[in-house]
Amino acid sequence: MLKSLFRRKNIDQAIKDVNSVEHGSGLAKVLGVRDLTMFGIAAIIGAGIFSTIGRASFNGGPAVSLLFVFTAIACVFTALSYAQFASTVPVSGSAYTYAYVSFGELFAWIIGWALVLEYAVSNMVVAISWSEYFVSMLENIFRIHFPRWLAIDAGTAKLAYQDVQKATANGTLGEIASNMKALAQAYVDAPTFAGIKIIFNLPAGAITGLITALIYTGIKESRNASNILVVIKLAVILLVIVGGVFYIDTANWKPFAPNGMKGVMMSVASVFFAFIGFDSISTTAEECKDPQRDLPKAMLITLAICTILYVVITLVLTGMVNYKELGVNDPLAYVFEKVNFDWMAGIISVSAVVAITSALLAYQVGQPRIWMVMSRDGLLPKKFSKIHKKYKTPSFATIITGLFVGIPSLFMNMQFFIDLTSVGTFFAFILVCCGILYMDHTGLSKNSKFRVPYINGKFIIGITFLAALFWTKYNTDGVFAHIGEKPLIIVFWLAWLAISIMALKYKFSLLPVMGILTNLYLMTELGWSNWRMFLIWVVIGIAIYFLYGYKNSKLNKA
Repeated sequence: MLKSLFRRKNIDQAIKDVNSVEHGSGLAKVLGVRDLTMFGIAAIIGAGIFSTIGRASFNGGPAVSLLFVFTAIACVFTALSYAQFASTVPVSGSAYTYAYVSFGELFAWIIGWALVLEYAVSNMVVAISWSEYFVSMLENIFRIHFPRWLAIDAGTAKLAYQDVQKATANGTLGEIASNMKALAQAYVDAPTFAGIKIIFNLPAGAITGLITALIYTGIKESRNASNILVVIKLAVILLVIVGGVFYIDTANWKPFAPNGMKGVMMSVASVFFAFIGFDSISTTAEECKDPQRDLPKAMLITLAICTILYVVITLVLTGMVNYKELGVNDPLAYVFEKVNFDWMAGIISVSAVVAITSALLAYQVGQPRIWMVMSRDGLLPKKFSKIHKKYKTPSFATIITGLFVGIPSLFMNMQFFIDLTSVGTFFAFILVCCGILYMDHTGLSKNSKFRVPYINGKFIIGITFLAALFWTKYNTDGVFAHIGEKPLIIVFWLAWLAISIMALKYKFSLLPVMGILTNLYLMTELGWSNWRMFLIWVVIGIAIYFLYGYKNSKLNKA
């Protein structure tokens, strides 16, 4: 049984399945490098640049621009690994497919299950964020009042109401923020049915439904819509940069890291969340005209463009106002209001809705295609791999994705979903980088049209490990000084030690190892609550695998 859990999918068979009578001739091959790059930008330049970038700058100051660079470097190492896999296995499924051909079925299932967090669950966050911007746009730009009880979850509204009640009783109502008072009033205003307050997030559910309908009707239609939305938001971002440069006061950049590295690293989750969309490109492999050539190019171009934009925007924001003022949900609009550039703030508010819409579309495209490939392998019911005869899309999987995202976003709190996201993505990225080491060891890399540049890490990995230990000892309080605050850091050091020892024997390629270590380090910066939620999610996924996937696996039947 242990052997069967790690049975691997043959690469040639995986490619053959795509063109078989049973599965093939379904998806339309219409995407080129430009389209793939647009999809990547659509996924990456979304809520991050219009929202979380402000909170990140508030915690870390101007130095957060360096965190974007550091995170992008981690993503570059990972993107190179993704690119090699994409050129070797031009099949939809992203990290799930790559894990199946390198580590076997159980790991593939765990990664596929983790990718549900990256795509579907992350999209719940994006949908709720879209709702906030949409309601704000209606009220501030078009002067249309949207009922708050139709744009919030019941739990948040009830909690705000209870806080206001307590503050009123204690005589501290003046200390309650105005937005909390608005949420409490929404709870009061909400109609009641059978003793239950009717409160739900209608815009979040509605936009998810509309995007799902668009994706259902065809990849060409989705591509065209995505390209238009991306052009609009890139134009606005460039306008922000050009306009903001004239209001920069370099005094705001001092101190550059006011809260030290601790303050900068506090924002790892939100900064990395901004980048995770680049792998959505690989989910469209079967709809590419030339996936083995175009996917690697698109991934690297996307990362380069988005990193430059994030770094420049961070420097502009922290140059226009003091970093202490950026702890707001709409930092781009806020800084222009601060310098009395009100019409620009209005444009940004509208463009935020456009930007988040395109991100929502990109993620909704990815999830059904992962489920489609898992279904082909027998790990999910056959319905998930059904291709619509007219629209050439995975129809059933698209509908289920829409329901899976739309229904929870109507009723759930955003913070609950945020706690579920980044750990799963880091885990997937680490396994993809490990997969390149496996391909090098087994000789599969010889068949790759694109290869991660090989740098022999036999001695370099171990030497850098010792150097890092030495630097930590003499420049900080030591490796284990803050183990109580960051107990997960021990995982990072033990992994680095193990890889250093194995590199002596297997002559590991340096770049994939750098991807493993940087992703693992960023992973340890996340809170234990994130890890706990992820482990619970994995346990649920493994239970489902043994109840259905193990016995219905195509490899098992073979």
